[in-house]
Amino acid sequence: MATDGQSMDGYFTDVAERDWQTTDEGTVRLALVGLGRFTRSEVLPAVRNADRCEVTALVSGSPETASAVAREHGVDVTLDYDTFADGERSDAFDAVYVGGPNGLHLDYTRTAARLGKHVVCEKPMEVSADRAREMVERCDDAGVTLMVAYRPQIEPTMRRVRELVRDGAVGDPVQIHAWFTGHILDQNADADQWRLDPDLAGGGALMDVGVYPLNASRFLLDADPVAVQATTHAPDAAFEGVDEHVAFLLTFPGGATASCTASYDAQQDDRLRLVGTEGQVQVNPAFDAGVTPTVTLERGEETVEYTGPFVNETTEEFDYFAHCVLTGTEPEPDGRDGLADVEVVEAVYESAETGRRVEPRYSA
Repeated sequence: MATDGQSMDGYFTDVAERDWQTTDEGTVRLALVGLGRFTRSEVLPAVRNADRCEVTALVSGSPETASAVAREHGVDVTLDYDTFADGERSDAFDAVYVGGPNGLHLDYTRTAARLGKHVVCEKPMEVSADRAREMVERCDDAGVTLMVAYRPQIEPTMRRVRELVRDGAVGDPVQIHAWFTGHILDQNADADQWRLDPDLAGGGALMDVGVYPLNASRFLLDADPVAVQATTHAPDAAFEGVDEHVAFLLTFPGGATASCTASYDAQQDDRLRLVGTEGQVQVNPAFDAGVTPTVTLERGEETVEYTGPFVNETTEEFDYFAHCVLTGTEPEPDGRDGLADVEVVEAVYESAETGRRVEPRYSA
């Protein structure tokens, strides 16, 4: 256990090193399903800089978009959704990145599993626990890897924070306070309109940005909440049918709690603070992939602040996925991890609707 300034400093030595890497050989060829803004602006450049994977196929409902993106990034194979489902040119890729609307993730994962391809799927997994559960079952039956794209779990600073929590550097965890807010309608609203469609998105702020503090709380505490209390609010007509603002309290075994908030219409901010019996640790920003996080660790009168070199979380995420595929390692943010989040999400919405404390219903 860390008890003084010198030992606390030790947590931030070689933070950027890949603590999960055991091999530097092999390449995983990826087909990207869905060429929305995030895929074009974040995923493609990130994979281009990755060590263990490359994009070899693009799947899109727009032939014009697919051709233009393929030319820009030097990708030889383009498919529409029908030819992808039919298995044409499936020899050109080993794994599938599933992006786009949450409510279509299962459909694309069914195809990938049937073709024997590994899957890395954007979060949240799906719009319901039943559909997320089927994704896990399909990949299990096909013997392929399923990873959910919770990049903060791969981000080296957040992994180091989990390490110091596990080591008792802040004593026993008591409370987590975490949030992720922003103005979605100010950021490429046309490209993201599916996020405001309850059938495609499954919800609003909770499903998009609220799952970050939810998953991070489970990740850092290495536990699943046993009870949820929540409220949602949507005063702006633009968010009709989805939650504009959400607040939820998670109670974990042993009594630790996580107070989480998310918003589609609030000042951009994302932070996480974990308070323990002997100290506290804060990550700021906690979930913004474009900014290097600063970690502040306090214990008694000692304070250590660390800001490391910039690490592209999306590149780390894809290299980690490829590493798991190449080594046969189960990823940490696997399908069951993603399913547990959706099961908690359902409890959050039930609590918000009924005003009652709800116990999440987890799969056996």
